[in-house]
Amino acid sequence: IIREREPENLEFPFSTLNSFLTPNDKFYVRNHFGTPRIEANGWRLQVEGAVDRSFEITYDELLRMPSQTITATVEDPGNGRVFLTPRERGVQWELGAVGNAEWTGVPLSAILERAGVRPEAVEVVLEGADSGEVREEPRSPGGVRFARSLPLAKAMQSEVLLAYRMNGADLPTSHGFPVRAVVPGWYGMAWVKWLSRVLVSSVPFRGYFQSVDYNIWERRNGMPLLAPITEMQVKAQVARPALYEVVPANKLYRVYGAAWAGENDVTQVEVSTDDGRTWNQAALLGSPTRYAWRFWEYGWTTPTRAGRYNIMARATDSGKRVQPMQRDGDRRNFMINHVLPMPVEVR
Repeated sequence: IIREREPENLEFPFSTLNSFLTPNDKFYVRNHFGTPRIEANGWRLQVEGAVDRSFEITYDELLRMPSQTITATVEDPGNGRVFLTPRERGVQWELGAVGNAEWTGVPLSAILERAGVRPEAVEVVLEGADSGEVREEPRSPGGVRFARSLPLAKAMQSEVLLAYRMNGADLPTSHGFPVRAVVPGWYGMAWVKWLSRVLVSSVPFRGYFQSVDYNIWERRNGMPLLAPITEMQVKAQVARPALYEVVPANKLYRVYGAAWAGENDVTQVEVSTDDGRTWNQAALLGSPTRYAWRFWEYGWTTPTRAGRYNIMARATDSGKRVQPMQRDGDRRNFMINHVLPMPVEVR
């Protein structure tokens, strides 16, 4: 589904959800600027900053390093933005700015260990090759590259990868070829594409996409302070019935979808067909995979009376977080995980 042609922003049609791994050609695409075209033999990753040994690494050198493969779900922090009232700025995603893939690459920690991180280091900045000027408010100060930082503790987790393969194939250009960051459990803005530089920093990073965009209000000591977006929130989404789908009356209908919870596991999904007055347990399908979504299903005996009905799903995770019923306004136009009614027509 085309949400924007330039830069290219494409949505996965969530109602077609039918496989644990989202195919590369259906996976959502999020770009802020034009797509850089990079040849593998000309790619270099610069590693510098608060390290003992600055160096650069080529694509072939990266491929020769010990690799790791993980399965992880990634969601754009604006997924579901079209449902916000009043309308908020940003790409008007429905439900499909999310996907699950198998990623292969080199742990970022191996690169950092080779560089020798100094004791004063606090963050690791990941910078992409995509660049441009943000002309809408809040405007950027001229041209900027897309860059985000990770706390050193997160960057050193073995699951955080410099990935060069996606679902067993070379990373597609639209997904960051030749190398992108994979940051399991965190929203997609941390998964920097077309990675060109790793900068170890002794001070917190305050770049445009860290401090101006992709942040929310947090209440600390009675004051609202801006904080960068990090971990994905607990969330269940309905794939079928699709939005405004027509379903037959007095029949057994399979309601199904997916749920995810960032760094936690999904432990429960409930479904309501009466606007939240009662909730019924859905069946979790398959086995849990850390960082990956979990499919679920519920058998709904549709009403005998024709009309419009709302299907709702909510998830609970291993950290006892429950998907909220109401939108938190402090999240601005991001982190949209409150329960969304899915209207359907019964005939």
